[in-house]
Amino acid sequence: MDSTKQKLESLLEDLSRVNTLPRLSAAVEDVDKIIALLSSAREQVAGALDPHTASLTMTKLQNPIKTAFDSVNDDLKAASAAHKKLGRALDKSFPLKPLPADSDKMDEHLPLINRAIAMHLLREGQFSVTSTFITEVQENPPRPVSADPDASMADGANGTDDDGLPVPDDEDYNLTSLHSQELQERFAEMYTILQQLKAQNLMPAIEWARANSAELEARGSNLEFELSKLQYVWLFQGPAINGLPDDGRNGRAGALAYARQHFGRFQTRHLREIQHLASAMAFAPNLAASPYRATFATAVAFTDISASFTREFCSLLGLSAESPLYLAVTAGALALPQLMKYRLATRAKGTEWTTAGELPFETPLPESMLYHSIFVCPVSKEQTTDANPPMVIPCGHMLARETLQKLCKGSRFKCPYCPSEGQIKDARRVVL
Repeated sequence: MDSTKQKLESLLEDLSRVNTLPRLSAAVEDVDKIIALLSSAREQVAGALDPHTASLTMTKLQNPIKTAFDSVNDDLKAASAAHKKLGRALDKSFPLKPLPADSDKMDEHLPLINRAIAMHLLREGQFSVTSTFITEVQENPPRPVSADPDASMADGANGTDDDGLPVPDDEDYNLTSLHSQELQERFAEMYTILQQLKAQNLMPAIEWARANSAELEARGSNLEFELSKLQYVWLFQGPAINGLPDDGRNGRAGALAYARQHFGRFQTRHLREIQHLASAMAFAPNLAASPYRATFATAVAFTDISASFTREFCSLLGLSAESPLYLAVTAGALALPQLMKYRLATRAKGTEWTTAGELPFETPLPESMLYHSIFVCPVSKEQTTDANPPMVIPCGHMLARETLQKLCKGSRFKCPYCPSEGQIKDARRVVL
């Protein structure tokens, strides 16, 4: 453990040295100088009437160009050396080793992996890269590896299995939906608003929350009020802190006017918080020493509200706030060393863990990556299994697959917890 810690500390030191390097602005400036010299020389040669002028211009150009190229090389030398050193350190600390497995389990899920990659690129705003990736995958589509080849053909025939429940293969392997301009525009909108939040401009986010207030309230979200509350606090700070124009729409007067205009619709759910904000007016001359100092501290407020906005924006798209690919890769990187160590040890002793679907030890993951992987059907009170997985129905309630089959009358069913009805083809399997 100590040696691993030392390796990580050494890598962090190398990485910090790379991060402290100049941002290569000097190299960019030197390249711009070269371009300017070449452009000027081209104009002189093109406009010269005397043929000796072109020769003289090229002769005069040699030394300045050589000097400029030497400067560029000097600018890049330090950065190149630091990056090479970091690369060698990474290779030494994390040498490539074959995984101690009999087969590559990822081969069975290549279509799902491609979908996760495409969605991750979309979430990162890499729209052109996503488009190229999807096009290349669709030109050479991988097919899932099935233990029973006849089963996959039968399932794919009509999109349902023998019990009439939907098979996820077609939709989960299809990347066409991720290629839509509408989805790209939605993510572009999200990044535009996040940039505004980073610049401490709350209005685009407030307008988005106001336009989607019905959906947010249906989910029990307080995002719109939290944004409006932060806008009140930000105006309350005044132009000396928020940098906004010093007029009647800023400062305490501006905050009070904003509250009168927008807080009325939140009184039913947030009356006490609104009263708390209004009471702070009496402590304005010495707010830092008042009971309201925590409410009006904005050091991390914009970071927190950005995270809340991202979570709610993605939830309305039916997505998690964090990229599943990022979580899977990060969790795998943390857990894989112990899994490899255990596998090598059991091979050396000639023993194997025989319990299917379980690990012999707890994987070392942070709390944010720990998920409850067990679901008990609220109707049958039985724990779900691979043969009887959890299913989510259109109203959002979850039932075991066998329970859902028993509730069906023909192809329709009624939810046992709410008045909603639905068709069995609309139920989706949940993977925990």
